[in-house]
Amino acid sequence: MPIFGAETTADEVIAGIDLTGKVAVVTGATSGLGAETVRALSGAGAHVVATARDAAKAAEVVASLGGDGRSVEGGVLDLGSTASVREFAAWLLDRHPRIDILVNNAGVMATPFGRTADGFELQFGTNHLGHFLLTNLLTPALLRGAPSRVVNLSSAGHRVSDILWDDPNFETTDYHPWVAYGQSKTANVLFTVELDRRLAERGVRAYAVHPGSVRTNLGRHLGAEESAAMLERATRSEAHRAKSVVEGAATQVWAATAAELADQGGIYVEDCGVSEQYRAWARDPEAAVRLWAMSEELLGEKFPPA
Repeated sequence: MPIFGAETTADEVIAGIDLTGKVAVVTGATSGLGAETVRALSGAGAHVVATARDAAKAAEVVASLGGDGRSVEGGVLDLGSTASVREFAAWLLDRHPRIDILVNNAGVMATPFGRTADGFELQFGTNHLGHFLLTNLLTPALLRGAPSRVVNLSSAGHRVSDILWDDPNFETTDYHPWVAYGQSKTANVLFTVELDRRLAERGVRAYAVHPGSVRTNLGRHLGAEESAAMLERATRSEAHRAKSVVEGAATQVWAATAAELADQGGIYVEDCGVSEQYRAWARDPEAAVRLWAMSEELLGEKFPPA
């Protein structure tokens, strides 16, 4: 079995893996880790549905990544709108009643204060609630594709904040972009824990990924000084050096395909391995159940247990 680590690339992870006949969905596929994940999965033979927030960008993804015999299909998805999430899910299920891999890659980071189309705080609404709704709507297809996998992109940023249980949408709490980001990334891990608990016995496993510090346009809302400071922190030691995009995407591709993870789930992974470098609040099973219930309440819809 190959030994992977922080410098492993997506190509190295996917080498020798045949995904012919598999259907994968990757959100936020226009650039960075999402685009590289689409390239890796489609290169291994999967038919990949790559999402973007508008039709023009979705067409660009197909044009740039769909050549050389790769099977890539564009889909329009705005995770900041529950109406868009529902429309995309219905479109996808009509075209692909079975899904083998769902990579919840899209996200925003450290944005100025804002709200989604439905009034949720922008980062919590986009990074967590949008993907929570999408995954639940696609669960019937994931069950048909079992054994199947859900990969949720979290971050070491989850260490900044637990869930603000009394005020997740910053109705009264003073807004801080990194606290909001940390909350959303904690939510990604807790969602992974509870999703795996609910679906593991029926063949759907879930993984939370910390991709590492990667220079992508995710940090577009940061000022020059803050970006430089963030990069300096990331490169302070070799263990936390900044990664290239092909290295950054490796862990999510590994989580989506690695044979050694077949009997594991509900875990936090980084550098192509299972990690213990998480805050206790992010892996608390009782908190995971609580977040699931809160998410259902905020969205106004309950999803039956598997």
